[in-house]
Amino acid sequence: MKRTRFVTPVLFLSLLFLVPANVFAATRSLSRGSSGSDVITLQNALINKGYLPAGKNTGYFGLLTQTAVQKFQCAQSIACASTTVAGYGIYGPRTRAMLADNNSSVGSASVSISQPLEFSGWIPYWRTATGTQDVLPHLQQLTSVMPFGYTVKNDGTLNDAARLTEEPWTSFIVAAKKNKVKVVPSVMWGNGDTIHRILSNTKTRIALEDEITKVVKDNGFDGIDIDFEAKKHETIDYFSTFLKGLRQRMGKKLIYCTVEARMPLSSRYSPGAKIPADAQDFANDYVQMNKYCDRIEIMAYDQGVIDLRLNKARLAPYAPVADPAWVESLVTLAAQSIDKNKIIIGVPTYGYEYLVTPIPGNGYQYKVLWPFNLKYATDIAAQLGITPTRTSANEIGFSYDPARLAAVAPKNGESMQTHQQMATTSVAENASSSSISQPFNYLSWSDAQAVADKVALARKLGVRGVAVFKFDGGEDPKIWGVLK
Repeated sequence: MKRTRFVTPVLFLSLLFLVPANVFAATRSLSRGSSGSDVITLQNALINKGYLPAGKNTGYFGLLTQTAVQKFQCAQSIACASTTVAGYGIYGPRTRAMLADNNSSVGSASVSISQPLEFSGWIPYWRTATGTQDVLPHLQQLTSVMPFGYTVKNDGTLNDAARLTEEPWTSFIVAAKKNKVKVVPSVMWGNGDTIHRILSNTKTRIALEDEITKVVKDNGFDGIDIDFEAKKHETIDYFSTFLKGLRQRMGKKLIYCTVEARMPLSSRYSPGAKIPADAQDFANDYVQMNKYCDRIEIMAYDQGVIDLRLNKARLAPYAPVADPAWVESLVTLAAQSIDKNKIIIGVPTYGYEYLVTPIPGNGYQYKVLWPFNLKYATDIAAQLGITPTRTSANEIGFSYDPARLAAVAPKNGESMQTHQQMATTSVAENASSSSISQPFNYLSWSDAQAVADKVALARKLGVRGVAVFKFDGGEDPKIWGVLK
């Protein structure tokens, strides 16, 4: 070691050129303004993992490279969100080790920065006519459509609930293919006991794999969307085996997998609460799904009052379909096991009405009444003379006294304006947390602005795209101005 201190400058430079570039790259940290072959090595790694656009391996560490490093650091929980965090945006030892890990693409932003989002959506079989009419003029905006679809009977065989071989589907599918939109029908199944019985039996499981594959190939579909919900924890390995078998049979056909949202424990339980031993006994093995599914669609909706952390942080009444902060926590958790290049954020276009009962000194109790489409809510608002406003989850909604609905209709020559004023006053009083004492109804729904929030979130998180549930003609028509 002492002898190296006396190496002449000329000899040092000669030795330097004999050292492999990747060895030299590991000897220094890189930051904005750095240049050299080691910067190219870094940039190539970032390009391979989708953080830096192809062709940007210039050898100069500029703003684009710094941003790519920051995105990688944030995805790997090294540093995030603030330039004041030590090492944020700097390619140091820890970042180098994580980037060199061949498995670090899982849980990272694997989508190229320049890659546009994929837009897709489900068309429900119970609204076939209005759903296909709704989507037809906008096919060019979509990457894929999922006719919703097939169901599974108790014996484990398929039922074509949508009648996809009949009109208007046949013409719609022709139009979709003409516009290069992938047609990926859903197979929906929601009986946990039956799912377990069929998938745990080798014969019936293989028969289902074969039938699904045959349906896809015989009808020229681009793939299949597996939407098996309400599965039991003991079905987890059987479901993974089913996906593996389906993958082997489907060849180049796509496998979409639709799964229930998985929440962080910090959102499910209050600080200091005892977490049950089975709290993470999930029914979906995200790691195995990442192997066999081409797209994994997270059903990031139907939040309600399940997130205890956000319930405390948001202004009441609060029972959203999908708060962007809640959605981000779901995707961040999923991305620990699933390649972001496969993650699709499920986006709702509907809402829920609740009966809300104030609990003195302890907030509110919410009872779900029913889901609804846009027109249901706007009709009530018009009758009551209410202007819906943005909620603390940035959805759209309002509160009202259902007993006042009858009162707003003109009676005995009284003007509508008088009744509207009376109803609005009542609602305004009910909306004040300090004056509420009686139960009231609360509506919150996902409009075009709420969908726009999710699209922006998808871009921020670097996932593959968003999928809308549902296209049926009942959503906010402005949504088509958002999906682009």
